[in-house]
Amino acid sequence: MPAAPVDQPEHRLGPLLDHLARRMRLRAESVLAPLGLRPRHLVALTVLRAQGGSSQQALAGTLAMDGTNIVGLLNELEGEGLIERRRSPEDRRRHVVELTDAGARRLSEAECALATVEGEVLGALDPGQRETLYQLLQRAATGTAVNCVDALESPPGDAATC
Repeated sequence: MPAAPVDQPEHRLGPLLDHLARRMRLRAESVLAPLGLRPRHLVALTVLRAQGGSSQQALAGTLAMDGTNIVGLLNELEGEGLIERRRSPEDRRRHVVELTDAGARRLSEAECALATVEGEVLGALDPGQRETLYQLLQRAATGTAVNCVDALESPPGDAATC
């Protein structure tokens, strides 16, 4: 005999959010690839811009990455000239990571490309509805506190607009 159904809301959000996230991710990957970026690169560059640079260790903590993976990520970004690592003047054992001018330009290009992707995926929503969706998702995301949420919240006022 089947168990009695649990009292559930009429609409389940998880599958719908997963579907939209998958669509967004696939399109984002396709527009980032010609720029030589992957989503993890974009997050690291965004955090570095928001923080004005970071120690390598602090960046690893913000991105919730272990030391080996952060080194690999930074090697990729440094190889493209998008970041610069140098010894900290206060503590020679630490590396300071900063976004280069080329990194800031590439990030701006990526953000413009991603704005187009958002327009495609969320095209059925008017600007007010998109803002409401953003605010609701931001509230939900901060309720489960991911370290990089604040850094990703909004680019600085001097960032290029699309």
